[in-house]
Amino acid sequence: MTHRADAVGQALERIGREDPRLCAFLEVWPERARAGAEAARGLPLAGMPFAVKGRAGVRAYAARRLAGAGAVPVGSTSVPGPGTPWQTWGQGALGRTVNPWRADRTPGGSSAGAAAAVAAGLVDLATGGDGAGSVRIPAAWCGVFGLKTTNGLLPSPDRTGLASAGVLARSAAGAGVFARHVLDVAVPEAPTGPVAAVFSPDLGYAEVDPEVAAVVGRAVRRLAAAGVVRLVDGGCPLLDPQEAWLSVRGGAVSPGGEEVRRANDAVLDALFARTPLLLTPTTPNRPHGHDGPGATYSTALTWAFNLSGHPAASVPAGFTPDGCPVGLQLVAERGADAELLAAARAVERALPAVRL
Repeated sequence: MTHRADAVGQALERIGREDPRLCAFLEVWPERARAGAEAARGLPLAGMPFAVKGRAGVRAYAARRLAGAGAVPVGSTSVPGPGTPWQTWGQGALGRTVNPWRADRTPGGSSAGAAAAVAAGLVDLATGGDGAGSVRIPAAWCGVFGLKTTNGLLPSPDRTGLASAGVLARSAAGAGVFARHVLDVAVPEAPTGPVAAVFSPDLGYAEVDPEVAAVVGRAVRRLAAAGVVRLVDGGCPLLDPQEAWLSVRGGAVSPGGEEVRRANDAVLDALFARTPLLLTPTTPNRPHGHDGPGATYSTALTWAFNLSGHPAASVPAGFTPDGCPVGLQLVAERGADAELLAAARAVERALPAVRL
């Protein structure tokens, strides 16, 4: 067997050992994966194991591109089960998906199993889809990297235009595989000097958990002190996009929702005309329990960028005092996905990394 074929076997062994506890997978394909690793000899990603989001994920554009380069899907990861609120947890074949850091908390949704599998080291890469934060939220809550690509950059079955393909990885550097073989771009080297950035702790409307805000604030100050970013005044005062997002998803855009969308697009266009990077918390809250989020919208800081179409990523920022991972969201101009990944790599280097 090749080294990469061994990697598939090792991933399958880890899944068999750990997934009864995590419930991150809906299906695992051992025979198919081992055969795929052997058939991929000589291809650029020969035998690299990865996971796909949901049972239909293996047919998604990103998964097909990775497989075409020789990567091997080893299984499909959990998504919210029937009747489960989409904002919350995943339901694996063996039960409720748990957060690898704290089993009493959700990993987030809807790419729940993908984030849990990457965080626990079952695979290094998993595909996801993000219509309101479904890659970035579980990435933040599981302490891994997550990217939502520019809306429309890759094919998506979502007719509303809100959902975009994404990836979850152990690091932004690891997501370079996705960039090269799915986005067909080379990620530039991480910037050597400070990148001008606007930091908005709440986007002008969100109520953020003070402990989450404190973790993100410390991370941003560390980035500024390390010369990774140069903070620019001005903020990013958006209108709450809830009505706009819900009306677009419902297929009947309300006049009020459309006005909010136009106003927010104008603010973001002006911001990215002068500054290449926007920083915010990824979520306003920490991972909630398995009984659900209550009245809190975990999407409060993410779905604005599904409406606007900008690429956005979540990078691990630290932990709340009770041991919950917190994400720092990075947002860039539409189409600047490669530049966003480069900035995320620089951010990662300056922030302390903690891995399971």
